[in-house]
Amino acid sequence: MRKVLKFGGSSVANSERIETVLELVRSSMSAAQVQAVVVSAFRGDTDGLIELSHLAAQGDESYRDKIGALEARYLEVLRHFVPATDQSGALLQLKLSFNELEDILNGISLVGEVSKRLLDKVMSFGELLSALIISECAKARGIDCEFLDARHIIRTDSNFGAARVDFGATDSQIAAYFETHRLLQLTTGFIAADGHGDTTTLGRGGSDYTASILGAALQVDEIEIWTDVDGMMTADPRKVRKSFPQLWVSYSEALELSHFGAKVIHPPSIQPALVRSVPVRILNTFNPDFPGTLISRHAHKPSALVTGVSSIPDIALLRVQGSGMVGVAGISMRLFGALARANISVILISQASSEHTICLAVRPEEAQKAREAINSEFALEIGASLIEEAIVETELSVISVVGENMQKTPGIAGKIFGALGKNGVNVVAIAQGSSELNISAVTSSADEVKALNALHEELFFPDTKAVNVFLAGTGLIGTALLRQIQEHRQHLSEKMGHEVRVLGIANSRKMVTDESGIPLDHWQKLLKEGCPKNGLQDFVAELKRLNLPSSVFVDCTASEEVAAAYEGLLKSSISVVTPNKRAQCGPYEYYVRLKQASSKRGVQLLFETSVGAGLPVISTLNDLLKSGDSIVSIEAVLSGTLSYIFHSFGPGKPFSEVVLSAKQAGYTEPDPRDDLNGLDVARKMLILAREAGCQMEMTAVEVENLISAECRAAKSVEEFFLRLKELDGYFEDRRRRAAEVGRKLCYIARLASGRVNVALKEIDSSHPFYGLSGSENIISFTTKRYSNRPLVVKGPGAGAEVTAAGVFADILRLAS
Repeated sequence: MRKVLKFGGSSVANSERIETVLELVRSSMSAAQVQAVVVSAFRGDTDGLIELSHLAAQGDESYRDKIGALEARYLEVLRHFVPATDQSGALLQLKLSFNELEDILNGISLVGEVSKRLLDKVMSFGELLSALIISECAKARGIDCEFLDARHIIRTDSNFGAARVDFGATDSQIAAYFETHRLLQLTTGFIAADGHGDTTTLGRGGSDYTASILGAALQVDEIEIWTDVDGMMTADPRKVRKSFPQLWVSYSEALELSHFGAKVIHPPSIQPALVRSVPVRILNTFNPDFPGTLISRHAHKPSALVTGVSSIPDIALLRVQGSGMVGVAGISMRLFGALARANISVILISQASSEHTICLAVRPEEAQKAREAINSEFALEIGASLIEEAIVETELSVISVVGENMQKTPGIAGKIFGALGKNGVNVVAIAQGSSELNISAVTSSADEVKALNALHEELFFPDTKAVNVFLAGTGLIGTALLRQIQEHRQHLSEKMGHEVRVLGIANSRKMVTDESGIPLDHWQKLLKEGCPKNGLQDFVAELKRLNLPSSVFVDCTASEEVAAAYEGLLKSSISVVTPNKRAQCGPYEYYVRLKQASSKRGVQLLFETSVGAGLPVISTLNDLLKSGDSIVSIEAVLSGTLSYIFHSFGPGKPFSEVVLSAKQAGYTEPDPRDDLNGLDVARKMLILAREAGCQMEMTAVEVENLISAECRAAKSVEEFFLRLKELDGYFEDRRRRAAEVGRKLCYIARLASGRVNVALKEIDSSHPFYGLSGSENIISFTTKRYSNRPLVVKGPGAGAEVTAAGVFADILRLAS
């Protein structure tokens, strides 16, 4: 097997990495015939040389010191590998090269500017010095090789900065050279020469191109591109945590992915290999045992619908529109001709079927020049108001989904745009070729990472439904919720395909966030060591900054400040789950705005636990209404505390002692007046009334406060209990009179005829609430369908574990 190998800048970053490269070359030579090894400049050197050019052009003398530092770097590598007795030839070449570089930079400094031609010449030193030094290192390690300056064999035009290859002349020169040079050629990448012998470059990333040109001309069996990742990934691993390498990719897929931002291979590098059907393998110098990605004409097709999701993070969109474009022949020819004459490359094109609008994407730095070229071309039409001046939009990204399996697959576009839509990613423009190989969408740059993750999750893990949780409030309910998530995470993942990731936790003092997930076995320690929090705004701001798909804000506080943040969260396409009642029973106008924001942004506001803890109260009500039923009345016991108190209240048990016992058992709020005033029940019933369609404010709810004004005015809980004893006779009298006629006392909320009242009532054995025990809650729905026998929901109505389980269930609804 004959091969050409290429090693990128990260693979030759220092002596240690070069040692690895030489071992890989030696290993390859023992198993195959390696004809050439192409090396890039040492990592960072090309950018460093560009900087030297600009410093020199600006008259900044610091470029001289930087030349010395660059030379010292090469000397260090040379001395690491080559014995002192064998260094003289290489040292001479280094000295001559750096003298030439310094002369060129001095000339730039005198002129005060750097042309593209001179910049190509300066940049070439990175490749030349790298290949020269590594060839000497290889010889010192016993590898027979020769240094080859690619300018002798690759011929281009004079388009400095991104020269175009003359393949006829280049292929002939490569064939002739390798016919007479049988040793391994240690070759420069990236650089070439035009017909006048002037140095040109093949564009950034051009070392891949050099390897492909060589491999195609020599008709090798495989071109190996050694880089710092395991191959062509399904997405950029720096942006998509769950990305993974593809083992097989077709030439067409690789072309599309590299064009739309996949940095693992330079886009033009595919073309020579494709023409000659030479396979290209992407390998990782940091993980050489991994098989990498094989790019070939007939790639083995995996089961996934797509091959990869890539992006160009920063583009500008130009929009040309006007009635004068409709039905007029030659508009597109003139438009793209004007851009071509201005030497502007178009990344993406989108045209409305009405021919009224054409959108095209370009690099941001070329946007103004492109706008001027378009306006100049259509000056007459603009003057006649037939076409508008070109409009430029910036801070945009292109997201592309690529894969040959998409061809003739129904519903793929629906999956793509559905995933973007439900995560609040607005699409500015869309482009799809007739080959169905690529679907591209232009979005805000702020949504680039969210869009990539949402699409990757949808297309590569369709059976896994993930949700990213940000929890505010670490009291009893919040703590119980985190424990439940930890205990059931594995079961949910294996049996149901749900992945619940907790990425943020905050209390009133500290917050901690981690995009990879917070370890729940020691979250308390992490939170204690976390960042100080200046109010809720810090936590919400961090959540929005991360801008991750499938995010849910879980509010386990009782704070009005937190509830006031719901609208902004929903408008940012972040779902909200909460047992906090403050938002739903606040001003009706705010309740409506929350509903509207939820509906408009395609996210959910779930507050099942704000009424019945773990009981399916709101979902049952909504199901009844969605199915076309209508509510006649709702009766409910909605306080587990009051249910427990009146269940325990009996002969020989003074009411005040029952309340004290409930407090000691942890059934009441720290101040039992917060339970006995009935406001908590009233808020819950108001929420049900609003969900049933009543436009009602809290002031319209009639509430019986169970304690006297004197009790309410007590300055402490201790004083309250002293005053409560004064009501023992009153409550005993009410209990006894009810018992005499076979009835019980029950604190009931009722909705009927658009009115809500909450009061202590007497019920007999025929009432569905008569059999309540302990702290149970119960809700009775009388509807048009359930008129004779109401629909009853009954169960535990209080407790952190029950409420947390209900919150957990709401989170899982989002995952579904």
